[in-house]
Amino acid sequence: MGNTNLVPYETIVRATNGEPEAVDEVLRHYSKRIRFAALENGHVNTDTEDSIRQRLITALFQFHFD
Repeated sequence: MGNTNLVPYETIVRATNGEPEAVDEVLRHYSKRIRFAALENGHVNTDTEDSIRQRLITALFQFHFD
């Protein structure tokens, strides 16, 4: 009975281990927020959007569970 607005813990663990399907699921979960953050003057800047996605993927691979 968890919060449906959060990425499931198991998905995050799989994504940090490099499982492509889990990484895609995380990216899909945050896609609307990424697109909103990439808005410039009412238009989506695709370079900014790609940069944000790449930084999220990098952060996933650098995250460690202790």
